[in-house]
Amino acid sequence: MQMVDLKSQYLRIKSEIDQAVLNVLDHGQFINGPEVKQFQHALQRYTGADHVIPCGNGTDALQIALMAIGCKPGDEVIVPAFTYVATAEVIALLGLIPVMIDVDADTFLSTPEQIKAAITSKTKAIVPVHIFGQCADMDAIMKVAADHQIYVIEDNAQAIGSKITLSHGPQKHSGTFGHIGCTSFFPSKNLGCYGDGGAILCHDDALAEKIRMIANHGQKKKYYHEVIGVNSRLDSIQAAILNVKLPYLDTYCAARQSVAAEYNNAFQTKASIQTPRTVPYSTHVYHQYTLIIKDGSRDSLADYLTSRSIPNMIYYPVPLYAQEAFKDLRGAIDFLPNTDQLCKEVISLPIHTEMTHHDQQAVIEAVQTFYKHND
Repeated sequence: MQMVDLKSQYLRIKSEIDQAVLNVLDHGQFINGPEVKQFQHALQRYTGADHVIPCGNGTDALQIALMAIGCKPGDEVIVPAFTYVATAEVIALLGLIPVMIDVDADTFLSTPEQIKAAITSKTKAIVPVHIFGQCADMDAIMKVAADHQIYVIEDNAQAIGSKITLSHGPQKHSGTFGHIGCTSFFPSKNLGCYGDGGAILCHDDALAEKIRMIANHGQKKKYYHEVIGVNSRLDSIQAAILNVKLPYLDTYCAARQSVAAEYNNAFQTKASIQTPRTVPYSTHVYHQYTLIIKDGSRDSLADYLTSRSIPNMIYYPVPLYAQEAFKDLRGAIDFLPNTDQLCKEVISLPIHTEMTHHDQQAVIEAVQTFYKHND
C-alpha cells in the first residue's frame, strides 16, 4: 500500500501515455514542442483562464508571479504559516517579507479576517493557499484586496480541479479568481506529470505577457531581454503526459471524493477524531485526506499505523514561522494558536485514484483497532 499509487494509475492509461511520449521522442522537439502549446490551450479551456503559461514547477510559478507584479525588497506578502515551505520560500528568496498568519482551526484555510488584520502600508500581495484540495474564501479575499489595492496570487498547487461558487451564483475553477493563479504538476498532485511541472494562470493580457517574458529569460524576442527573468519551462514530454491526463482530472477528483466519503463514514462518530471540515462555497478534491486527532494521541497513532505497514504522513509538523530558515524573517511572531495546535494534531491517510476497497478497509481497520486498544 502507498500514500499515492502512481504506478497503478499509469497502468490504467499506459497505452495513451506511452504513445504520447513516443510521439515526442519521434519528432525530437523536447523543449517547446507542439505538446506544450496543446496543453496550454487545453488547460485554458478546462479552467476558463484567459491565459495559461506553463513553467518548470509550482515553486517557479509562485516566484515568477511575485516577480511579475513588481515586488521590491522589503515589500510584505501575506501567507499562511500552515502550508508547505515553497509558498513562503520564494517570498524570502526575492528579498520580500513573508507575513505569516494563522489559519482556521477546522479547515486549515486563511480567512479574510486574518488577512485583513495583517495588512500594512508595505503589503504588496496576499497568497491564499487552497490547502489539501479545498479553497480559501476567494470572493471575500478579493474584496479585501480591492479595498487595499493589493494583489492576490492563488497557491492552487493542491486544489486543481476544485471549484468555487461565487456569492452571486456562478462557479469558477480554483486558480482563476486571483490576479494570478499558480499550480503544480508534481507527480503526486491530482493532475501530475512524471517529473516536475507547473503553470501560471491569469486573465490580464499585459500581466500574462510579462509572466511569459519572465519565465523565458525576460525576452519576447530571442536574444532581446527586456526584464530580468528566469529559465522555467514545461518540457514537451511532461506536457504530452499532461495532455493525456487532463481529460481524466474530473474522474480522478471524483475517485478521491469517494475515498474521502468512505473515511468520513468510518471515523465521524469517534469523538477524538475530527474528519475534514468542508466549506459551503468550495468543492473539495482531497489532494490529502487529513484528520485532526483531538486526544493527544496523534504521534502514537502514526507509530501504530507505521507498525502495521499503513502509510501515513504529517502535513505539517512545524509551523513555517518556527522553521530555522525563517528565524530572521518571523518578526514578532512567537505563537499562532491554531497553526501550532494543528501541527501537533494532524495526520494524513492514504488517498489516491486507484485505491481499492480492500486497502481502504485495511486503513480504517487499523485506525479503529488503535482506538479499541487505547480507549
